[in-house]
Amino acid sequence: MDQAVRMNKESYSEQEAANALGITVARVQSLLDEYVFQDGLGRPAEIRLLPTDLVLLSIWHKETPTNIVRMPKRNG
Repeated sequence: MDQAVRMNKESYSEQEAANALGITVARVQSLLDEYVFQDGLGRPAEIRLLPTDLVLLSIWHKETPTNIVRMPKRNG
């Protein structure tokens, strides 16, 4: 995401988030699986994302080992 995302909605579907960030839905889902849904239960069927979630997704999408501190995996 090279330019700022206009976040003027209260929430976004995965498709809307992907469109806003210029990435695929599969990439959004991959990021959510890697960073959020680590409890072993998996990702819910329908997700609504807040504008702040899009900010995190954009950071995670551009992640390099030197610019972000990874959270430890949850132990079930």
